[in-house]
Amino acid sequence: MSAAEGTRSLPHRRPWTRHLTNPDKKTVAAAVLLVVSLAGLAAVFRLVSLSMSDIVVYRAEGEAAAAGGDLYGFTVTEWNLPATYPPFAALLFIPTTWLPLGALKVASVLVNVALVPVLLHLSYKAAYATGAGEPRGASRLRRARTVPVVIAATAFAIWLEPLFQTLVFGQINIALTCLVLWDLSRPDGARLKGFAVGIATGVKLTPAVFAVYLLITGRVRAAFTALAGFALSVLLGVLVLPGASVEFWTARMFETGRVGKAWIVDNQSLQGLLARCLHTGEPGLVWAGAALLTGMAGLLVARQVYLRRGLDSWGVLCTAVTALLVSPISWSHHWVWCVPLLVALGAHVRGVRWRRALLAVVAVAFTARTMWVLPHQGDLDLRYSWWQQPLAAPYPVLGLAMLAAVAWWSRGRPAAPPSLLARRPFPLPRSGRQDRELSARADH
Repeated sequence: MSAAEGTRSLPHRRPWTRHLTNPDKKTVAAAVLLVVSLAGLAAVFRLVSLSMSDIVVYRAEGEAAAAGGDLYGFTVTEWNLPATYPPFAALLFIPTTWLPLGALKVASVLVNVALVPVLLHLSYKAAYATGAGEPRGASRLRRARTVPVVIAATAFAIWLEPLFQTLVFGQINIALTCLVLWDLSRPDGARLKGFAVGIATGVKLTPAVFAVYLLITGRVRAAFTALAGFALSVLLGVLVLPGASVEFWTARMFETGRVGKAWIVDNQSLQGLLARCLHTGEPGLVWAGAALLTGMAGLLVARQVYLRRGLDSWGVLCTAVTALLVSPISWSHHWVWCVPLLVALGAHVRGVRWRRALLAVVAVAFTARTMWVLPHQGDLDLRYSWWQQPLAAPYPVLGLAMLAAVAWWSRGRPAAPPSLLARRPFPLPRSGRQDRELSARADH
């Protein structure tokens, strides 16, 4: 980096230092808001008995991996929950055994809360890199990532239902989303781009869809790097836990019922939506056909918005939503991708009333918790009337609507020559007339 480039980069860093060492009124107000929000969260955890069942399962997996026990033979908690992740994940969970369970639960909440501003940072970088759509996008990005904005956004974000549920269950969704988003936000051609996606796939299989997205958008090397990362995770699992690896990859990974009942209101996937609409616990071929069509259509939309609009951020979002829809089970806390989605929508507001209204509707949908308001004891989930169905499945309904809207938005001819659009990187473009023209066109 040249001396001139180093000088130009300084103003980007000074606001953060100034806000921390000499906070202004906005920073103080945002900090007070965050403290109040965290106090409310602490009160909830103090007043309501929360089992944080998933962190208990992770700890049991770590114990089984460390002791060479039966990884897929145990059940824990009052709900008799088994291990459902690949053996590689169990190896990563071994450090959870080093803390008493009570301390582990506290650590889980603290780490997840600390990851929220990281997720916001990555989301801002993605959205304003390609969503700002104007030459002054860099300045808008700097304003969006200032300390007061990030602090205030964190205060609100932890109350979004998917993030709150992640805290309640002690889940790893925020960490995996950060890992995938960080990897995909790196420039095309970056060393080992895709490797972190492969590692995330080794922990939880669903991130594999992002490798497919890289492949169909022409980034073949990154896609194969993701495959290499996944292969390495499998190899490590085989070397350390050979028996558990054979058991998982030949049998357990196909037992979707092992994860939970697909028809309960907790499941915010396409299968859950169809099961409740059809009033059956096994939607069978109806779901299989719908999932196949949705998966193909969703990836096509992701490719289309990347090629025709040059927006890698929206391509990644469409891929994430497609994965959440077609997965047999997507618990509500899996939808932590709502944070990048809301930030991306916010990047397009620009004072347009209907866009503001759309942003507000989506924010309310991820905050309202309508699925928990409906009666869901026993098998009541299968008895909802027609008007209750959207309330029981707000996330898949919203996801399908988003894919349809992006498909309509990115229809027609490219806004610029394909040679410019097809290779539009995720991070902020460097100064140059072509990049500025492309940014200006992409938002129209």
